[in-house]
Amino acid sequence: MDYKQKLNELLLATAKQGASDLHIAVGRKPILRIDGRLVDIASEAILTPEMTQGLSLAMLTEKQKEKFLQQGDLDFSYNFEDKARFRVNTFFQKAFMAAALRLIPSEIKTIDDLGLPNILHEFTKLNQGFFLCVGPAGHGKSTTLAGMLDEINHSRMDHIITIEDPIEYLFVQDRAIFSQREVGADTPSFHQGLRSILRQDPDVIMIGEMRDAESIATAMTAAETGHLVFSTLHTNSASQTIDRIIDSFPANQQGQITSQLAATLVGILSQRLVPRIDGGRVPAVEIMFVNSAVRNLIRENKAYQIDLVIETSLQQGMTSLNRSLAELVRKKEVALEEAELHSLNPSELRILLEKM
Repeated sequence: MDYKQKLNELLLATAKQGASDLHIAVGRKPILRIDGRLVDIASEAILTPEMTQGLSLAMLTEKQKEKFLQQGDLDFSYNFEDKARFRVNTFFQKAFMAAALRLIPSEIKTIDDLGLPNILHEFTKLNQGFFLCVGPAGHGKSTTLAGMLDEINHSRMDHIITIEDPIEYLFVQDRAIFSQREVGADTPSFHQGLRSILRQDPDVIMIGEMRDAESIATAMTAAETGHLVFSTLHTNSASQTIDRIIDSFPANQQGQITSQLAATLVGILSQRLVPRIDGGRVPAVEIMFVNSAVRNLIRENKAYQIDLVIETSLQQGMTSLNRSLAELVRKKEVALEEAELHSLNPSELRILLEKM
């Protein structure tokens, strides 16, 4: 079998069917994720160990093969005939090769195109601060940050540096200068890339994912020294994000980190992509921006009270996830069952809907 050709057929099917992901694993047909749900490609054969190995290795350079076989998994980006780009993770499961491929759209959508709150435009106008986009994997965090960075690209003469593993969206420079650095290709590690970033004269920094205390500390130091910093975390809400950041550090450092976070954080967007009744997915969001009340709660280690501040600051532009979900149900864009599945507090959601 010509595995390169078969791979191209599968990638073409992924793009044509509007799927977000392609999964290659032994004992199953190739599987697509469409609107958040997994679907077999019915016309394809069940994959054998030889097929998954052939398809996985067809994407890799010799250097990448060596690294993959040594490590047991590998993150990288893959260009498909200049038609589409994929973020790929190849890995072993039960001693067989497997791969998960995420389609990266070539077009960077704006904040408005993505159906996100208008208040996000305000964060792109800042010169300094620390902004986080959080939520589960596969719910559009990278896409949101790309839209925000591209808005800066079209409006300001800034130097924007990204550190990603791997690079996802490719930006076309407009008013801004872009330096996109990929871990493995442009810098040996996240740590090394982050250590040198402040010597590269950035105005805006985007860290693909904050993986440990060191990357969080670097992000906050950069925000403290006059830069606008964007990043992501796999957390469910603003209050949980603040706790996670502080808990990443040893007890003897937590006091200093709490002060730094209170001083640098400007906002947190938590988002979910929820299936629409008529197909596709729509974002449901919690948005918190840091006002004096939030700043004080962070300083006093009372992050658990932030949910109340968000709920009572609707007029200022904040919104809770439940309020966002309730609004989507009220507009008949999302079914109540779906909204409940994505809510962190379904009983509160039902009470909200009764009041609307």
